[in-house]
Amino acid sequence: MPSRVPGETQEFCRPPWFAIRVKSNFEKRVATGLRNRGIEEFLPLYQSRRRLSDRYKTVDLPLFPGYLFCRLDLDRRQTLMTTPGFLYMVSVGHKPVPVDEGEIAAVQFVVRSGFPAMPWPSLAVGQRVRLESGPLCGLEGVVIQVGMRDRICVCVTLLQRGVSVEVDRDWIRPLSLARIPPTQNSSVFPKSRNLSARA
Repeated sequence: MPSRVPGETQEFCRPPWFAIRVKSNFEKRVATGLRNRGIEEFLPLYQSRRRLSDRYKTVDLPLFPGYLFCRLDLDRRQTLMTTPGFLYMVSVGHKPVPVDEGEIAAVQFVVRSGFPAMPWPSLAVGQRVRLESGPLCGLEGVVIQVGMRDRICVCVTLLQRGVSVEVDRDWIRPLSLARIPPTQNSSVFPKSRNLSARA
């Protein structure tokens, strides 16, 4: 009979990872609730500088907003489902689908590496967005260029004119998934003169 490596059976019998959907802004509370119930959880976080009225503050935010991961024996599913803030398990049909161990390990490596990481919204030229931070907070516009160094060029309307504004990526929230390919003969504001500004 072949010899058994110590700890091999224990590692092999560990339940798989599952992705779970939770209420908005409940990620940390759900993670704590699962931990208190004896369920192994993984909530990837990243640091973001947020501007307050009088200063900047660094906060920890979910790398995958609205989601976290947990190891779960499906026989204990009821424990998960009764956790405050839990919505559903990511499934195909009605069957929860495990997340590949390698993918979880890769995310854990990135988080532990200390390298800056942040969510990367899928943005495209022609996509409508809302500015949720900065001096133009509240305005809606259209992405006209996705630049380097987390800078996005957005066309907004000011004084009935189209204004091209360069803003930080984390200032904007996508409003649509539409991808409108740019053409040489089209413009967002064909009857107005474009002005350049930097926020």
